[in-house]
Amino acid sequence: MQICVLASGSSGNCTYVGSDHAAILIDMGISARETSRRLEQIGADLNAIQAVCITHEHHDHTCGLGALQRKHKIPAYANAGTLEALMQQDPKASGLPWTVFQNGAPFQIGDLSIEPFSVPHDAFDPVGFIVRAGDAKVGIVTDMGIATELIRTRLKGCRMLVLESNHDEQLVKDSSRPWHLKQRILSRQGHLSNGNAAEMLTEIAGTELQQVFLAHISDQCNRHDLALGETISALSRAGLGHIKVSLTFADRISEIWRG
Repeated sequence: MQICVLASGSSGNCTYVGSDHAAILIDMGISARETSRRLEQIGADLNAIQAVCITHEHHDHTCGLGALQRKHKIPAYANAGTLEALMQQDPKASGLPWTVFQNGAPFQIGDLSIEPFSVPHDAFDPVGFIVRAGDAKVGIVTDMGIATELIRTRLKGCRMLVLESNHDEQLVKDSSRPWHLKQRILSRQGHLSNGNAAEMLTEIAGTELQQVFLAHISDQCNRHDLALGETISALSRAGLGHIKVSLTFADRISEIWRG
């Protein structure tokens, strides 16, 4: 399996997952043209993408989806709540290719088994995904206010994780953002802080975990060095310093994980 985060942040999110017999995207929060350009950088082709799996309806995860479906006829997978929300945003989306999944019920695309699971976020029915190919298990989860027991259970045993490390709590409090927005970010339906992400990692990391990509890093209420430093320090204190920690970016692709 290959994982590359093509874009991650409040301006757009899109992750490539490839295997011997499948190629999918998780979310489509950048334009089809930009997605194609970034896929080319890793030797992949937009025309080979078999599906887009949607975590939730927010603009930074779906803004490029409609154009992609209309032009390239690529099917999108979403649960009923997310699909309903997207239909409210764009009634014309009903005529596009959709497959509805149920949370907790794995579905198959090529040789990829994909299991959606519920996460707490201020959307209709947001999810994270477990993706399996052969003996490799990968977890992809962002946009969650807290790391629930369900999330922790699902992510145990992963070989690789794409995990939200959205903000530094003090930077949120000190920012010029309106108080209601600060409350949203810090709430149980908001986003996961650096500290909470690091704490969860130390609990769920097993001998299988090779690498973590820190994702959805805020450009206003976080810094890449803060997110990276807090995670590495926490893992080191827990005797897990062998786990590689990498960054993701809004304006360029991440490195590629292969496993």
